[in-house]
Amino acid sequence: MSAVPDLPKHGLSMFCPTCEHNKSEVLETRSSGDGIRRRRSCVGCGHRFTTFERIEKRTPLVIKKNGQRVPFSRDKIAEGLGVACRKRPVSAGRLDEAVRRIEDQAIALGRNEIPSAEVGRLVLAELKGMDLVGYLRFASVYQEIESADQFLELLRPWVNPEDTGA
Repeated sequence: MSAVPDLPKHGLSMFCPTCEHNKSEVLETRSSGDGIRRRRSCVGCGHRFTTFERIEKRTPLVIKKNGQRVPFSRDKIAEGLGVACRKRPVSAGRLDEAVRRIEDQAIALGRNEIPSAEVGRLVLAELKGMDLVGYLRFASVYQEIESADQFLELLRPWVNPEDTGA
């Protein structure tokens, strides 16, 4: 477990979600994946709540098909994974980890801009190891599947693993 910095017990500007008082006491601090989790108590009303701090990472701009450049969005990735895995036996924790890995991979490319198709490939790679139905749902939209034959080609590696079409 990595070291977490010590904080003063009072005087932090963190608004209470119940009474909106702007001072809280830190009760517990823990490392949490790519950030820090703090359990707090409001000095005003005593309400306990949790905050998370994450290191801000410089994410690339995403170049969409129409040439528009938009900021990389964890929320959009999470939404896409959520839709693909809706009503599937995939936990929220697994989806969150997949989002983190996709973001980390996009950053690790070391580029200021990446095409949306590359982000789509990162998402597909995560889904492939997570849930076949989610993978097929996402792939059918991402690859713009328009016919049953195209869908069968997408399924071929799972139906006939020895026949990869080569």
